[in-house]
Amino acid sequence: MKKRFFSLVALLGCALLGTAQQKTGLHLLKVHKIESDGGWDYLSIDQKNSLLYVSHGNQVNILNKSTGDSVGIIRNTQGVHGIAIANEFNKGYTSNGRMGSCTVFDLKTFAVTGQVSVGQNPDAIFFDSFSKKVFVFNGKSMDASVIDPKTDKLVATIPLGGKPETGVSDGKGKIYVNIEDTGEIVCFDANTFKVLSRYKLKGGEEPSGLAIDKTTSRLFTVCGNKVMIVLEANTGKQLAVLPIGDGADGVVFDEATKTAYSSNGEGNITVVKELSAQRFEVQETIATKTGARTIALDTQTHHLFLPTADFEKAATANARPKRVPKTFQVLEFGK
Repeated sequence: MKKRFFSLVALLGCALLGTAQQKTGLHLLKVHKIESDGGWDYLSIDQKNSLLYVSHGNQVNILNKSTGDSVGIIRNTQGVHGIAIANEFNKGYTSNGRMGSCTVFDLKTFAVTGQVSVGQNPDAIFFDSFSKKVFVFNGKSMDASVIDPKTDKLVATIPLGGKPETGVSDGKGKIYVNIEDTGEIVCFDANTFKVLSRYKLKGGEEPSGLAIDKTTSRLFTVCGNKVMIVLEANTGKQLAVLPIGDGADGVVFDEATKTAYSSNGEGNITVVKELSAQRFEVQETIATKTGARTIALDTQTHHLFLPTADFEKAATANARPKRVPKTFQVLEFGK
């Protein structure tokens, strides 16, 4: 994922976004502090074991998602980006960007059980419960690696024709992935690994975060030019282009509430309500903190988790703010 940081001045822009519906009532509940330093990217929730996995520097921190207590660390994951949870196999996988590999670990003991070589600069990663495979999206080699959790062997490499970002499954055999540098979404078959279609995004640049409503087959992609585009997954038809905050690098969709949440690195969440399969509106903008650009959804509590840190005030409006050491934290939002 892109690692962008934004000055506090950018927060003012998102305050102009309108509210379409009654506000969600979501607010900051807790700040979970993690005593280590370094950058961050994705975070993942293991619903079965009530755990939160957070990529951080060259390790993955594991928290009890209910209490925020630290319960373990997976070390030596150089340049880690994401974490895939495969409960059916009692395995987890980290994508190690600087190692070109995935670390395999036990979900109960957190013990490392293996390493799988994949493409160059593995970034986003997830387990698809339909095909029973782990999909790893490699930024530098511009392809997807497919791991079989039964054997922890690489079973396929899928050329994608551009730099992939986040991928999602429709739960029926199709995988969708954002292609950042070509501004499109690629769809491929989860079993044959063949590319089926390419959807060019009109009005969207550098797509990063991607989410899906599996019930209505709607894709929600967030782009670097401050828009969220909603598409029909089966046809690629664009249904809406909505304003969001700057620096979005993640988006999640809550099936229960029919709501999409875009995490914007400038320091806020854009809330988009799916009013129907054809209508989508910005409902609210919720203040977070600068740098909170990725997001995870707890489908049990409907809480949102976003990693960030404290930053010193930038010297100029265009300067990159400096991260304050030892201030890494995960923000938890809920009602």
